[in-house]
Amino acid sequence: MSKGLTSREDDYSQWYNELVTKADMAEHSAVRGCMVIKPYGYAIWENMQAALDKMFKDTGHSNAYFPLFIPKSFFSKEASHVEGFATECAVVTHYRLKNDGNGNIIVDEDAKLEEELIVRPTSETIIWNTYKGWIQSYRDLPILVNQWANVVRWEMRTRLFLRTAEFLWQEGHTAHATSQEAIEETERMLEVYADFAENWMAVPVIRGKKTANERFAGALDTYCIEALMQDGKALQAGTSHFLGQNFAKAFDVKFTSKEGKLDHVWATSWGVSTRLIGALIMAHSDDSGLVLPPKLAPIQVVIVPIYRSDEEFDKISELAKEISKELKLKNISVKYDNRDTLRPGFKFAEYELKGVPVRLAIGGRDLENGTIEIARRDTKEKQTISRDGLVGHIEDLLIEMQQSIFNKALKFREDNTREANTYEEFKAILDEKAGFVSAHWDGTSETEKRIKDETKATIRCIPLNNKLEEGVCMVTGKPSSQRVLFARAY
Repeated sequence: MSKGLTSREDDYSQWYNELVTKADMAEHSAVRGCMVIKPYGYAIWENMQAALDKMFKDTGHSNAYFPLFIPKSFFSKEASHVEGFATECAVVTHYRLKNDGNGNIIVDEDAKLEEELIVRPTSETIIWNTYKGWIQSYRDLPILVNQWANVVRWEMRTRLFLRTAEFLWQEGHTAHATSQEAIEETERMLEVYADFAENWMAVPVIRGKKTANERFAGALDTYCIEALMQDGKALQAGTSHFLGQNFAKAFDVKFTSKEGKLDHVWATSWGVSTRLIGALIMAHSDDSGLVLPPKLAPIQVVIVPIYRSDEEFDKISELAKEISKELKLKNISVKYDNRDTLRPGFKFAEYELKGVPVRLAIGGRDLENGTIEIARRDTKEKQTISRDGLVGHIEDLLIEMQQSIFNKALKFREDNTREANTYEEFKAILDEKAGFVSAHWDGTSETEKRIKDETKATIRCIPLNNKLEEGVCMVTGKPSSQRVLFARAY
């Protein structure tokens, strides 16, 4: 199979775009800025969904669903929220089309909505309007709700999975009786995201807080996990927001406490999206195609027959079906590729491109010797092993590969995280090596904005449990008590 992928070294962006389409994960749709997620790409999202959904339920959350459309007046109730999303909102103004008599379909001006509707960019406003009817007393709290949904943010520059006008995500929205409970929830969900990123996606992440400039619109604090891609750019892989009482006040959501006092509810929201698939691709894959961590791979093991006669093919097929059955009993997903229209070499390249973790090749000599050739996708190492210990070997190999892929990504991040003590050194690192840059900053929005304007680098986060270190801002020379993490980002 001719992969024809551009080298990452030559053009990382082109490599990424080609890989997404050639690995059959997604393609551009007829709607500008939107994508079609193809079955293979969607299977990865389903695996992500299943793992996250269990984590949410294990931490006490339940799923619900809220409307796609939000009355425009709801957005004006929380000033910073509407300001944050105004430029990305799609607006529904009419509810009917008509034929103009000349064969043209036009908007029926008699069908104008009394109030325009915003197509959901995020759901805080519609959900907090709903919660007003759900909450009267402390007995009604906490509310721990998540929804799996699609959202629309009218992006002008799009890239498959990373930034599209419509994307899939989950958004949690919780209500609490105290500030402390809400903060604990915000931190708990950040840790859930970090656990998922590291133990399922095999992507090491930095846990941190956003600066005031980078906070979610309407939040008092935004916590985040930041990952480093192979081109040295950062990617925000998940956010968890402490909303304080902002939305409760905007929608007048109050409760009576145990002491009989009337107070506004405390809130959080948190979410991750199909952008995680982009992160998965960029963190691990190579010039031959995808490298998928076994826990999220739609197909964990593929079996390819190599035969010279129909009789030999039948014997190999019998063995392949036997192996498949044993693997499935161990909850290992397996595919036997018995297509007789394609040569083994083509199949090898196809599954390498699609990132299938383990490939088994069975030929006539293997039947005679009771052996099987096994190849791992991450290192491309091959070995011939006995049929007898095959299933146990594959179980151990998948665990080993999951850890190995994580370790490789962690080493890459460690090798590409540097300290800068002057602005000149900072700019040189960004231009020569990229990656994360740890540097002192004076804490002002003005300096932060200047750095972004001049270098295109942003403060990705103030790491949690950051060590205090007296120093001076690399730009202004003003005092600083800790380093923060900068990078150019997606």
